Amino acid sequence: MRKKIFCLFWFALFLPFCLFAQYFHTPSLLIPYVANAPEIVSRSAVLIDAETGALLYSKAPDEEIPPASLAKLMTLHLLMKEIEAGRASYDEIIPVTVASWAQSQPPRSSLMFLAPGQIVTLREIMLGLAVSSGNDAAVAAALRLAPSMENFAALMTAEARRMGLNVTRFVEASGISEDNMTTADEFAYFCYQYIKLHPQSLTDFHSVPVFSYPMADNVPKTFRDNPHTITQENRNSLLKTFPGVDGLKTGYIDEAGYNTALTASRNGTRFIAVILGAPAEPSGVRIRDADGECLLSWAFDNFKTVRPIVGQIESARLWKGREKTAELVLADSPDFTSPIDRAGTLDYRTVISSRLIAPLPEGFPVGYLAISDEYGELSRTPLVTVRAYEKGNIFKRIWHSIVLLFKR
Repeated sequence: MRKKIFCLFWFALFLPFCLFAQYFHTPSLLIPYVANAPEIVSRSAVLIDAETGALLYSKAPDEEIPPASLAKLMTLHLLMKEIEAGRASYDEIIPVTVASWAQSQPPRSSLMFLAPGQIVTLREIMLGLAVSSGNDAAVAAALRLAPSMENFAALMTAEARRMGLNVTRFVEASGISEDNMTTADEFAYFCYQYIKLHPQSLTDFHSVPVFSYPMADNVPKTFRDNPHTITQENRNSLLKTFPGVDGLKTGYIDEAGYNTALTASRNGTRFIAVILGAPAEPSGVRIRDADGECLLSWAFDNFKTVRPIVGQIESARLWKGREKTAELVLADSPDFTSPIDRAGTLDYRTVISSRLIAPLPEGFPVGYLAISDEYGELSRTPLVTVRAYEKGNIFKRIWHSIVLLFKR
């Protein structure tokens, strides 16, 4: 009974860590600092530390808004999963069907300009998604992984649920439909996972400045002397204007306005900002980009990611067990988000919550590692047992019971 109560206590204490898979939170250390966050015009936004997930800014984070072409990030994610699983290849040739022709796409679609008779690789399709934001590329990608767009949209939504996104849903791969839906909070969490799963995508796709298509190798021989190549710049204009930006995606439909999923890295700190619902008017692009610059500049001016180097954790005294001590390990990464002017010199302190009494299972929570600087505590990381520890013989248990009685 005592162990059950102890487990419930620690579950409640570390509940925010458990909920992190779905909801970001602001560490108590940072609350006074986020109070000076800037105002933005867009309807909804979330800004996080890409390493720790610390929530630094939110505005209407749960408002449901169509993602527009941000949906193409889920399409890219599913393609990369297939490649990493060995079921697809960057160099494989993707069929250009009637459904994926540029001329088959809805009016006002962004395009990579797929056309009949072209030979195109999966890598080129992915560049067409990431750089040109091609709706035709999205159709070609969807039909590579599923027999129909409806089936692929079901895969997208199922993957969203698997990743812990409860609201996000899709009806097609390009994002042109207003029936696709997400929130800034959920899409920021998707981007957080996406970057951790596919870090190479930032270099390979999202920060590529221009994409030219079709090239001579893409068209039939009779057209290779003049393939009518079209060069398009990456639609994320902050790649050129904001130092450190290397992704991820922009989007627009009338029903959503202008959206963006931004990430930027400077001096070992990376932030993710998802901004949804900049006004659907001629100035909307400028407003969206200004909001992105505003949030990222504020974040880099006020916060940084700290990656402590933690040595061997000291073993803890074990009572009534076969062994005298229990080895401990950090339950999670000790990395944390700090105010820019803190965490110069770090001090480490191990805190054990109560006496450890065998038997103990592997991974049993026993306390935390506190990290401080000269101004006070900065973070806590849970400590758990490295392995299971069995109880000792009857004589040791009796003797330790007597010792513990007098210690109380």
